[in-house]
Amino acid sequence: MVWLTDTNAVEMQPLTKTYNIAGKNLTFETGKLGLLANGAVTMSDELWNILFTTAGIKEVGLNEKADFFPLVVDYQEKYYAAGKIGGNRFMKREARPSDIATLTSRMIDRPIRPMFPKGMINDTQIICTTLSNDNNSEQGSWGITSASLALMIAWAPFEWPVAGVKLSLTQEGKYIFDPSLEEEKNARLHIVVAGTEDAITMVEAGANEVSNTEMLDILAKAHNIIKELCEAQLDFLKDYKSRFGIKTITPSFNLPDESLYHKVQDFLTEEKLEVLYHKGKKEFHLELDTLDVLTKEYLLENGDYSEDGDTSGVGSMVYKRVKEVMRKNILEKWLRLDGRKPSDVRNIKTEVGLLPRTHGSALFQRGMTQVLNICTLGWPEDNMLVDGMHDEQTKRYIHHYNFPPYSVGEVRMLRGAGRREVWHGRLAERALEPVLPSEEEFPYMIRTVSEVTTCNGSSSMASVCGSTMSLMNAGVPIKTPVSAVAMGMIYDEFTGKYTILSDIQAQEDFLGDMDFKVARTKNGITAMQLDVKIKGLSMKVFEEAFTQGEEASMFILGEMLKTQSEIGALSPYAPLIMSLKVPEAQIRTLIGKWGETIQKLQADYSVVISIADDGLTTITAKTQEQGQKAIVAIREVLWSPEVGYIGSWKIVKIIDGTGAIVEFKGRNSGMIHISKLSKERVMKVEDVVKEGDIVDFEIIQVDIAKGRIWLKRLEK
Repeated sequence: MVWLTDTNAVEMQPLTKTYNIAGKNLTFETGKLGLLANGAVTMSDELWNILFTTAGIKEVGLNEKADFFPLVVDYQEKYYAAGKIGGNRFMKREARPSDIATLTSRMIDRPIRPMFPKGMINDTQIICTTLSNDNNSEQGSWGITSASLALMIAWAPFEWPVAGVKLSLTQEGKYIFDPSLEEEKNARLHIVVAGTEDAITMVEAGANEVSNTEMLDILAKAHNIIKELCEAQLDFLKDYKSRFGIKTITPSFNLPDESLYHKVQDFLTEEKLEVLYHKGKKEFHLELDTLDVLTKEYLLENGDYSEDGDTSGVGSMVYKRVKEVMRKNILEKWLRLDGRKPSDVRNIKTEVGLLPRTHGSALFQRGMTQVLNICTLGWPEDNMLVDGMHDEQTKRYIHHYNFPPYSVGEVRMLRGAGRREVWHGRLAERALEPVLPSEEEFPYMIRTVSEVTTCNGSSSMASVCGSTMSLMNAGVPIKTPVSAVAMGMIYDEFTGKYTILSDIQAQEDFLGDMDFKVARTKNGITAMQLDVKIKGLSMKVFEEAFTQGEEASMFILGEMLKTQSEIGALSPYAPLIMSLKVPEAQIRTLIGKWGETIQKLQADYSVVISIADDGLTTITAKTQEQGQKAIVAIREVLWSPEVGYIGSWKIVKIIDGTGAIVEFKGRNSGMIHISKLSKERVMKVEDVVKEGDIVDFEIIQVDIAKGRIWLKRLEK
């Protein structure tokens, strides 16, 4: 705020404007909170969901040598926003961000970062804080729009307004803008799209096998709403400038001196750069380092640099020249670094069951990129509790992605999972969720872990493929297998010419203009993620990328099915989970007095027995053997005598002149009358049987009300 002081701050009237966006009233407000922030805005709806976003831009004390844009985005979930006191017994303050908050922070960052000029070194911070939430709304997509507006209010060197939109497609084919959590949960397709008035720049989607056409349709609808939100931001900014004025921020830059770039171009001819082709990842970088040295020597020999001069900018000029030539070769000759054509997929190698003691395992390798995926099956009690701003929930399927330093040939400290690992893990999780069996069909908790052992691009998509094979290897009855591929693009902004690339490797990701990840089954798309480095993509590019990506995915799926074509058998080391229906009248029998019977069964066989109110009983054991023994024992406990039952049990008591008592099933006893001991007349019971004898018998009468069972002895 311009000219804001303690004297006039309390009299200042906030600026509040409401806009009808796709049938929903959304309100922007500034001038009430965050008065010292460079830019501060709240975004709210008619349900009193409120997101407070600030933008801070540092102008002094900068790192003048920074070679990256120091932007930090944090999305904060506050327990109080949903009327909740969270945490545990000992810690009630919000601690580390939840996975959802971490993923949302990254989602906001991705479409905002490309809108800043290259080389800018001003430390920039965006903080999005949930202040009020109806406990049925997720405000992450709002963070994109409100961050854009806060930056424009701050008069940052920020190009264009950017907006984020969340849409869902219901099972009935209806589109819902800004759906509730419940609506999103039941949707056939849910998507977050970010973009400018001109084009789409980012996509996050999860779907239940939707077609390319359905995905293109929802993208078009989302972009129309993005245009409305961008227009609203520009309108709000106009009123803000009129009321409060704008304090201009002067950005600082650290741009390399490229005055000698024309000489670098002359020296690094296309022929010289051929050494970078058909090389492995390490060899590529070694050749690139050699080119750096040769170029520096060339410029020194020609007097362009002195011996003690700063040659730090040479490397960036070399890389720029390499990028220029490689992009030209792809656009004009369809020649990629490894010699592939644009639609070619790298060679694939797969293996399953390579870790015998795990419940399921698979190795998926595409080119140099390889992912080892392990599937572990757990008890229902292992389901993960998700604790955040909203009501606690449980997850029965989780995917974890690990990216150790050796996977890219580096040596560095091992840390906990960062935003990238959480992000890639969630993408693979989203891709596989639609094909998992229901809990009724397969009552296991499922965890898959992708260990990236070598990476040269597209490791997240390799994780999807490896997870599919690992799940099948573990005996998880997935509905249909999922494959995935990362697509790229090279775009010439002057001519508008572009080439779409299938299965991009690491260097193509750095040199290209698009990272477009799509996971799909033979029936349709299950997950999608898009980032672009240019202004955005037209719908025509999307359509071509979908078509080319589908061809690549189906080829990959065919290679996967050569190794794991069917659902495997459950590992003998996996826990056994079985269900049986206990008649309500027998639930008390299974539990026993004070729970003695069920506790003894659990202790004897190392199992967990869960009995629902309707008698549905789940038995979970660590191994198949223990589980089968427990089931036999439970059936013994639940056994009830019926006329015609034949068994062999022990005489436990002789009653003179009357007969003998037989104990069976460990808890029931029956009476063999002296007249039923033999076909012949018996004068004395002991003449036929004695205590401790094992006799064959048949139940001939049962009086459940009086607890009496009559037997007859079967003679051999």
